This record gives sequence, structure tokens and C-alpha cells, in this order.
Amino acid sequence: MKLKIREIAVFGMLGALMYASKMLMEVLPNIHLLGVFTIAFTVVYRKKALYPIYIYVLLNGQFSGFATWWIPYIYVWAVLWGITMLLPKQMPKKIQPIVYMVVNACHGFAFGILYAPAQALLYGLSFQEMLAWIASGLPFDITHGISNFVCGVLIVPIVHVLRRLENSVN
Repeated sequence: MKLKIREIAVFGMLGALMYASKMLMEVLPNIHLLGVFTIAFTVVYRKKALYPIYIYVLLNGQFSGFATWWIPYIYVWAVLWGITMLLPKQMPKKIQPIVYMVVNACHGFAFGILYAPAQALLYGLSFQEMLAWIASGLPFDITHGISNFVCGVLIVPIVHVLRRLENSVN
């Protein structure tokens, strides 16, 4: 995938937007727009959405520390990207909002489950200990899933704006 200079600038700004939005919403535990941006960028940019997603991941590590908590970030956002890539490109407009909201919510509900294997490997947890770790995080995952569903209402408008901007340049 060869990038144009304009794409490098746009993807850098979108990755920085993801990071800035996370920092602004950090006072609300597990409530953020990261899933919204991941899905919207994937719908518009497809494979190239990995650029802003991983710019966000690297910025997060750079400013918060490349510690063990960061390692699962290498793959948890790729899971959401991959699921979004599997959705039909020509989905009927009437169902797009609810499908994107549900996918976003499912990622939030499953975040602890996705995160747990890396934590188990890094900290030498047994399978039972990993399950206990997941269970202890369920209240946070429930908050995460519900807020991802609600915030997911922004996905279609963001997709619309990004497509208009892309079409105006091309």
C-alpha cells in the first residue's frame, strides 16, 4: 500500500484525533470514541484504516508508557478493524447505523476477554486465574459495551463527513 503525501498527513491527524479524544474522555471510565473512529475509518479507508489506528496505538504507548498494559492494544483494535472489514460494503443505509452500533458494542463487551490472553501470558496466570481476571472486569466491560453502543450513533455521520471530504479532494 503506497501512501500519498496527503494520506500520510490525513492518517496522522486521524490517529492524533483518536488519541486526543481518548485523553479528553479519560475522566469517564471505559467511555470513549475509539471504537467509533476505528469503525468509521475502516468503512471509509478499508485496509488503510490501519494507519490511523496504529498511529493511535503508538501515541498511546509513547505518552502513557510502553508497558505490559499496552501490549494487547497491538491486537484488540485490529480485531474490531477485521470484523468491520468483514461487513458488506454495500449494506442497506437503513441498517448501517444499528449494525455499526452493535459491532461497536460487542467489541466493548468483549474487550476484557480480548485483553485477557496477553495478560495471562505476561503475568503467568492459569486459565482459572485468567477467567477470574475477566470476571472481575465485567462491570467495566458492561459499561464499555453500553457506551460503545450509544456512541456508535456517531459512526454513520463521521463516515458521511469523511467520504465527502475524500470526494472533494479527488
